[in-house]
Amino acid sequence: MDGKIRLGVSSCLLGNNVRYDGGHQHDKFLTDTLGQYVDYVPVCPEVECGLSTPREAMRLVGDPADPRLVTRKSGIDYTGQMKGWAAERIKALAKEELDGFVFKRMSPSSGMERVKVYSETGMPSNNGVGVFARAFMAQFPFLPAEEDGRLNDPVLRENFIQRIFVHRRWRELVATAKRRGGLVDFHTTHKLLLLSHSEKDYREMGRLVAKAKDLTINELFDRYEELLMSALKKRSTIKKHSNVLSHILGYFKNDLSPFEKEEVLEILDQYHQGMIPLIVPLTLMRFFAKKFKQEYLANQHYLDPHPLQLKLLNHA
Repeated sequence: MDGKIRLGVSSCLLGNNVRYDGGHQHDKFLTDTLGQYVDYVPVCPEVECGLSTPREAMRLVGDPADPRLVTRKSGIDYTGQMKGWAAERIKALAKEELDGFVFKRMSPSSGMERVKVYSETGMPSNNGVGVFARAFMAQFPFLPAEEDGRLNDPVLRENFIQRIFVHRRWRELVATAKRRGGLVDFHTTHKLLLLSHSEKDYREMGRLVAKAKDLTINELFDRYEELLMSALKKRSTIKKHSNVLSHILGYFKNDLSPFEKEEVLEILDQYHQGMIPLIVPLTLMRFFAKKFKQEYLANQHYLDPHPLQLKLLNHA
């Protein structure tokens, strides 16, 4: 890809002292590991909308579908101020060409799910969304979004990072080759990756590409993007990966010796039983794709979804 991935991020996760208590929530994975491949656009809703650091802690109150943002002790309502700022900030972020956003979990302004919302009687429920996060995700419904806490889960982390790398390639396609032929090439090189998430969605996307001439370019690309990001949000499983790996093995059925085929089948079985991580069979399939000059497989992003240095497939 040309250029780095661009991610919006809650500013405190980069180590900036912007939290209500004057501190931060530095996430070293984001800065030290993922940061090698990412340019961050930091956002702190509470500071940027005009509040000081430190400041009185706030919480969500009222209707979980449209809660108010109020200070915990003094009860000052900052809902209007936050929403007004968010509307303008989101307009500016639309020009940043973001590939995703990492929110601060549980934040009344930035939490993307399970944020506490208090009833008028003071009883909490964990079904809220931060005021800024809600507005951002409504404006950019297909943009990959995650919370720092959920990124501690290896499966969710791998899924999110896979999505932002795909989104970066998609953004590059739209910028440089927004035509039907470009979409066909994109779809072809992402076939196995999509199959590892949802065969149903992959086939629907294939039908869309097949009738590309019936739609305008904008209609075609908008619909494909919606299906693409929706499909990739669905979690891959060992069963799905096993099916894709077996499909790949079929390309080498006339090239492998009986001994090699037996060894490969044993490795696939070990993966299927959860005894080895996904990186093992994928590395083997990459080797065979090069050895037997399978250009179609060599161009599949499934075999190389993101940099090995991230060590994501070691846990899948």
